[in-house]
This record gives sequence, C-alpha cells and structure tokens, in this order.
Amino acid sequence: MGRSLASFALWLMLLLSLLLGWAVMASADRAHDNGSNKTSSSGALFWSTAKEEVDLLRNPQAQEDSTEAVAYDDSDGGFSSLEGMLQWAIGHSDPLKLKETSEAVQRLSPSELKKRQIELKELMEKLKTPSDAQLMQIAIDDLNNSSLSLEDRQRALQELLVLVEPIDNANGRYLNKLGGLAVVIQELNNPEPDIRMVAAWILGKASQNNPVVQRQVLELGALSKLMKMVKSSSVEEAIKALYAVSALIRSNLTGQELFYAEAGDIMLQDILSKSSIDIRLRRKAVSLVGDLTECQLENLDKAELPFFSNRFFLKSVVDLMASDDLDLQEKALVAIKNLLQLRMPEPLVFKDFCGLDGALERTRRQLQNLMADKYLKDYAMDVESLRSEVELIFHRKMGKVIRVPT
Repeated sequence: MGRSLASFALWLMLLLSLLLGWAVMASADRAHDNGSNKTSSSGALFWSTAKEEVDLLRNPQAQEDSTEAVAYDDSDGGFSSLEGMLQWAIGHSDPLKLKETSEAVQRLSPSELKKRQIELKELMEKLKTPSDAQLMQIAIDDLNNSSLSLEDRQRALQELLVLVEPIDNANGRYLNKLGGLAVVIQELNNPEPDIRMVAAWILGKASQNNPVVQRQVLELGALSKLMKMVKSSSVEEAIKALYAVSALIRSNLTGQELFYAEAGDIMLQDILSKSSIDIRLRRKAVSLVGDLTECQLENLDKAELPFFSNRFFLKSVVDLMASDDLDLQEKALVAIKNLLQLRMPEPLVFKDFCGLDGALERTRRQLQNLMADKYLKDYAMDVESLRSEVELIFHRKMGKVIRVPT
C-alpha cells in the first residue's frame, strides 16, 4: 500500500490534541510550582502560558534535552520550533475545549502531570511533521514501485499534484531534484487515461511560470507525448495535456520551436476550426494562440512564422467570436488583437476572407444585450472594452492600407 497524505492528516489531528494537552499541562505544572490559580474563560491565557513554556524551554537548564526545545526543523517545510506548533495548535482550537482540558489536567497530581508530559514528548517526537520534500519522496518512491496497485498509484500522483501547487512553485524544482519529473513523465505512457491525465496536470502545474522546470521537462522529451495526448478521446486527458503544453512553452522560445516542429500549429488550427470539440479545449487552444502571438510581439527581431498569416487559421480564430460563451469570445479577441499587431497578416485577409468587421459588429450588439443582465453586465462591459480596442487597431491597420499611394 502506498503511504498517502491522508495518513499524515490523521497524524496532524493527533498532534493537535497532543499539543493542546502539552500547553495546558505546562500551565498546570507552572500553577503547581508557583502555587498560583490561573484560570480563564477564553483561550487567551493558554496562548500566554504556552509561550511562557517555550521561554522556559529556551533557558540553558531546560535545553539539556534539545528535542524538548525544537520539535521539528527542516528548511524544506514543517514547523521550525515547538513555539510554532503550540501557536498553530492553540489558534486552531475551541476555547471551551481548551478550558475543559485545562481543568481536567489541573486536577492531576504533580507526579501524574510529569508522567503525562513525558508520554506526550515521546509521542510528539514520533509525530514530527514531514516536509514537502519528504512527502514528495514518499510519493515518488511509491511510483517507482512496479507492484503498486492502480489505486495507490493514482493516490501518489494526486499527492504530487497537491505538493507542486504553492504559488512560488519552488516545489517544482524539488520534484526534479528528487527524480520525480522522470517518474511522472513515465506515467504519461500508462494505459489508464486517468493516470495519464493527472501526470500531465502535475507537469503543467510544475512548469507554470517556471523556466527552470520548463527546461527540465522539455529536456526529458515530454512535449511530444503531451501533444499526442491532446488528441485523446478522453476529453479530460486532452484538456490537461493541452494545459501542460501551454505551461511548457509559454514565454519559452526553445519550447515553442519544438512545438512548431511537432506540427503544433496544425494541432491548434484543428481544435479551433471544429465546433464539435469540447469548448474547454477550444478556450485553452485560443488562449495559447494569444500567448504565442504575444511572445512574437515581444521578440520582433525573430522572423514571424507563416502560421500567423495563414488565412484559414486566422478565420478559425475570428469565427470563435460567434460563440455564445463570453470567456471564449474574450480569449479570441485577445488573440485577434495580437495577430493584428504582427507585420505579416494582410489587413484585407481579416476583412475580406475572415469577415472581421462584421464579426466585431455582431459581437457589439450581443454584448449590448448582455449588459442588460445585472449578473453579466460587468463582464460584458469588460469584453466590450476589449472589442472596441480590437476594432480600433483593425481600422488603423486598414487605414494604413487605404492611404498607401498606388
């Protein structure tokens, strides 16, 4: 059986109860020693006594056993000190339960109190919170186990999916250091679509806005596998695969070159031109077109690809504006805005072949109607602002053509 985050969640629940017991026993112990009667109807007192206990642990006499002073310290994650764990435990506790626990503990004799403290410290030592890197290693080890059941393999991948989620994405780099990227990429060959889908999802999350991980994944040859998965009969697999492809090549010229070498332009055009394809996949495809054209605009010294001026491709993007889906319309307008600013596409192609002027007018009328809906008004106004900007760029580009002397 694979070890999962669920087991560690149970550990944390137990750890919370242990920490609360430790905090109130520390308070009771100090009350016995000082002959005081500290009571409170709220959790405020226990926060204070918990912090006082940590202060005691920090003095030279209390630090004879360093494990009492620091419950867990790891630069990759986890609680850095006993104080951190105590504060977390108390902050996530019910004040009434704290009071009840405190009253029960304060009835203990000094010898019973000491015995309970020793037991708690021994248990806490066994329940050190593992770091993200340690959890990753467990999941990776599970995936490297060829005899692992399908259910446990799925669980291990789901754990990695959670662990690469943090916004700073540092864990994406840990994944490769621990050998995880190669293991996850191997799962792209799994016969089960659900396994392949989660593996692609992990690669997309790890690569998102992370040039280091982008390079590592590309070097491991994952892009071609992911592009084949975009054509899967499983819609969810195709969506997650295209998400991963987009994350890999966004603002990455090397990745984009590999993408075009694998006929990525044809893949995108095929998705955009078929109304029968799931709308979520079409949204991701046109969003990727917007990213690719934006990257081209940021690198004007780089030759523009014929793909960007292919009239059938351009028409497939413009035709998306006829959709009733506002999100799809918005993403199409972003792509068209960028395409209009490139050098190669001829303005007359947009006008005569793609019918952009008529599409813009129809969209304007549609958005006006949507503005009457109080729930859609704000969103429709935002899309209309973008539509007006696209129309202005289009007219300026057409004006330059009209003013050219013959």
